[in-house]
Amino acid sequence: MNHRRSFLKFSSAMAAGLWLSSKDSAGEDDQRPPVVSPRATDGDERHEPEWDEHLEITVGPDHADLVGNDDKAIQAAVDYISRRGTGTVRLKPGTYTLRASVQLTSGLRIVGSGPETIITRGASESIALAADSDWYDQEITLADPGGFRVGDSILLQATNPHNGGQTAIKRSIIARSDRRLKLNDGLRENLWLSGKPTCSSLFPLLTSEHTKDVVIEDLVLDGNRQNTENLNGNYGGCIFLQDCTDYTIRRVEARNFNGDGISFQICHDVLVDECYSHDNADLGVHPGSGSQRPLIRKSRFERNTIGLFWCWGVRYGLAEDNQMTDNRSYGISIGHNDTDNVMQRNRISGSGLVGILFRDESRGEDFWANRNTVVDNEVINSGGEDGVAIDIQGKTKDVQIRRNTIREDRGPGNRTGIRISSTAERVILDDNRFEGLRTEVSKP
Repeated sequence: MNHRRSFLKFSSAMAAGLWLSSKDSAGEDDQRPPVVSPRATDGDERHEPEWDEHLEITVGPDHADLVGNDDKAIQAAVDYISRRGTGTVRLKPGTYTLRASVQLTSGLRIVGSGPETIITRGASESIALAADSDWYDQEITLADPGGFRVGDSILLQATNPHNGGQTAIKRSIIARSDRRLKLNDGLRENLWLSGKPTCSSLFPLLTSEHTKDVVIEDLVLDGNRQNTENLNGNYGGCIFLQDCTDYTIRRVEARNFNGDGISFQICHDVLVDECYSHDNADLGVHPGSGSQRPLIRKSRFERNTIGLFWCWGVRYGLAEDNQMTDNRSYGISIGHNDTDNVMQRNRISGSGLVGILFRDESRGEDFWANRNTVVDNEVINSGGEDGVAIDIQGKTKDVQIRRNTIREDRGPGNRTGIRISSTAERVILDDNRFEGLRTEVSKP
């Protein structure tokens, strides 16, 4: 059984820069003696003895330390572990239906029983606000009581009255009197009726902010897409992380979310391993803005709008040995300041528009996806009659496309293997194999 010490070894390696340098943080001349007989020392998580048992608490519909099948039972177990520093929450077989996000804490391992552990949610509802609330308020008033309960997670949305942008506030309900709801924290944004504010029962299933050293394993997360409104991937998903580090998401099935399957924003050293993210309304996996060194491997992303979406400023990442199948727009999309990433040995097939898209990021001086490598991939049956397997747009530069197999099984049509913008620079094509296409490489 994987345990936290093994995960911390992996995290430490990534934090040192797995693709940047293999040097120890102290440098090549470090002559310190090796640790051959570690002891548990306060504050030292790099070297730990091998313990026979670790702190663990079970949750399940019956015969568990905490008996229950909802967010309250799971959260109670997480909080129990958190109070003691580190340990495992083990979810027994069963279906757990949430009314609120499960908030993960640092040093946690949450593990299910594979396909027999399903975390899901009920139908969502959305109700307009009936009174103005200012940014310092901690309550809202609904036009109708609806089905909201104390303890629920909610999303407040409105048009910002000052700049016309979108306001989105995630809170939970801690008290109520009819249509008046008290929230767990102040609004910190103005919710005025002029912006048509609403309160919706929308939330990620598993979420966290500003935490580290967490493992999520062997779970099925089902977002009940057909009965819920859309939740933007910048705020939610089956899993949604914000400002976190050293996370492992392994053997997790993220499905049927009206939004993203797995999304993490400004999160570093996140491993997505042997996961299956499918039939989500938006993105299969979303390494979000500013995320450094993501590692996405041996996973399947199927029937989403986009399989793998590199957001803004994602750097030094590696996506390898994945399958992106029948995604409605793109198998992989990479763009705004996403640099120095490697995509290798992936199989991208049946993409609705383009297999791999290098987006045109013309809003700045140099926002393109530069210095990325695409090597040893298969890109099969991309787009319609005018489909493109790999589309390099805008002023993208210093890209390497090497040893890929680009194939069409549906006849050549007007299909293109690699299309390169006239403004792209220093695109290296080397030893790629083309089959069944009208045009292998197109460059004006």
